[in-house]
Formats: sequence, structure tokens, C-alpha cells
Amino acid sequence: MPGPGFSKNAPQFGTAEYASRGGPECCKSCNQPIGAEYYRINGVLACQNCAQLAALKLPKDSHVAFVRGVAFGVGGAILGMILYATVGILTGLIIGYVALAVGYVVAKAIKIGSGGVGGQRYQIAAALLTYVAVSMSAVPMGIAQYVKARDAHRAAAHAPLTQRPSSEHPSSEGGDDSASSPNAAQAPPTIPARHPVSFPAILGSLLLAGLASPFSEFYRNGPSLSTTIGLVILFVGIRIAWQMTDDSGAKAVLGPFKN
Repeated sequence: MPGPGFSKNAPQFGTAEYASRGGPECCKSCNQPIGAEYYRINGVLACQNCAQLAALKLPKDSHVAFVRGVAFGVGGAILGMILYATVGILTGLIIGYVALAVGYVVAKAIKIGSGGVGGQRYQIAAALLTYVAVSMSAVPMGIAQYVKARDAHRAAAHAPLTQRPSSEHPSSEGGDDSASSPNAAQAPPTIPARHPVSFPAILGSLLLAGLASPFSEFYRNGPSLSTTIGLVILFVGIRIAWQMTDDSGAKAVLGPFKN
């Protein structure tokens, strides 16, 4: 018997007490006991019924899913090219960090089109479309710069004519001196005929120039800090698209395992 002053619930140091073991492990989805076999859904314990339901909900890779993913990716690449070119035209600067957004847009479009399916071929498509979107944005940016330069040249060429004083203009009072002028009898110079350039040739030249634009400045002007940083950011954007279209983040159902 316990001595005076001690409670009946006092711990017994002379006798070992063991905690009672819990019941059978339960499924983390439905909280039902695990039977003779168990599964793992993304590493979480699951019963057979929940594993089968999860497997049915997994996105299935197919030719249709890949075609839809690439089609959506092309749309995302066009949107990314417009975004990149618009920023460059409005600011007059080539902001390489926009390539990160382009990679995200392309990968997101592919995942939406494929219904969440990813894999190696989706990654390759995302990387190629991201590069094409960023590189081809140089074409509309170059056209915009050409138009601005042409307009500035025309304005500069017409400015002296409008500001020329009236004394420089020939007076009509002195009569017509065209007959006595030594250049009057000379025929106007002949302008060589221009050979028509086919539209496919122009389009092909623009495509080649656009695809090579990320490296053309690098090889033309030599390695510099700005060109090197631009290439690094471009490859980071491609890596973002590559990682987003990976299938490792998909829900994985593993099993059965013996309990």
C-alpha cells in the first residue's frame, strides 16, 4: 500500500509500463484502415480504392494531348514575342528579363493545352518555342527602328529646302537660261531597273536574321557584359519553360506494397 501522502496514481518505478500500440495504419485520404496491401500517392499512404481513384484522375499522355499542347504553346510563343517586341519598341531598350516571362507564358500554355501532361517532348517543345519567341522579336523591333530612322532621314533631307532663303531661287526676270546652261542638253541619268524580290526570299531572310539575333550581336561586336547577360537571361527563361513542363510534379501512384 502506498504510504501516507502518496496518491494512488503515483508512478510505479519498480514496474515497467509500456504504452499501448495504436491500431492499424489508416489511409490518409479516407481514414480507412489499410488492408493487406497499401499504395502511396505522392509518398502518402493510401488504400487500394483511393489509389485507383487517383490513378483514374491522372492526365494521360497521348498524341492528341501533345498536339494540343504544342498548338497552345505556339499561341503562347506569339503572345510572348508580341510582349517582348512591344517592350523593346516602347522603351527603345532590349530588356532581357522579359525572356523569363516569355518562358513562363509558353510553358503555361503548353500545360493548359495538354491538360497538365508533361514530359521530355513537351520540354523540348517549350524550350524551342521560348527561343523562337525571344529571337524573332528582333524582327519587329528592327523594322520599327528602320521606320524611325527613315522618317528622321526624310525630315532632315526636307528641312534645308523649306528654310532656304528666297535669294537662292532663280529669278524669272532674267529670262530662260536653260538654253545657255551647259547641263541643259545633258540627258537625265538613267536609273537601273530594280529586280523584283520575291516574298519568300524576304521572309526567309527575316526568319534567319531573327533566329540568329541572340548570337549575331555577340559575334559582331565581340563578347561584352550586356550581350553575355542577355544570353544568360535567355537560357534562364528556357530553363523555366523546361522545368514547368516536366512531369515530375505530377501525382504519382506507387504500389501495391505488402503491408
